[in-house]
Amino acid sequence: MPGKQELPSTIERSPKKAQETWIKAHDSAVETYGEGERAHRTAFSALKHSFEKVGDHWEPKSKKGPSDAQAARSTPKQGETAEGVDANASKKHLAEVAARLGIPGRSKMDKEELVEAIKKANRRATAKAR
Repeated sequence: MPGKQELPSTIERSPKKAQETWIKAHDSAVETYGEGERAHRTAFSALKHSFEKVGDHWEPKSKKGPSDAQAARSTPKQGETAEGVDANASKKHLAEVAARLGIPGRSKMDKEELVEAIKKANRRATAKAR
């Protein structure tokens, strides 16, 4: 299973279902597009429909669906993403995630600011976990 050998560290630290989702999508994308960045983008896009990135790992979302405009595409292209943050979630949910990550000033942030702050906190947590 090629996808298992290429599993990103954030997914290794995630629930088994997240790992299985990424591997299955990755392997299918490799068959369709070949090995490389496009297969990885496709696998992450599939993962974002059921999981969101919180800190250095992925957690199940309460409601399935794409987490950002890129994940909603059938064939994701290079470009700006929410990096696993569920940008389509409610402001309340984003504030709760921000609180779990210890983001200061979250109560005064609007939804877009919360998404950006969570992305930044996730990057720091992932770098620290390596």
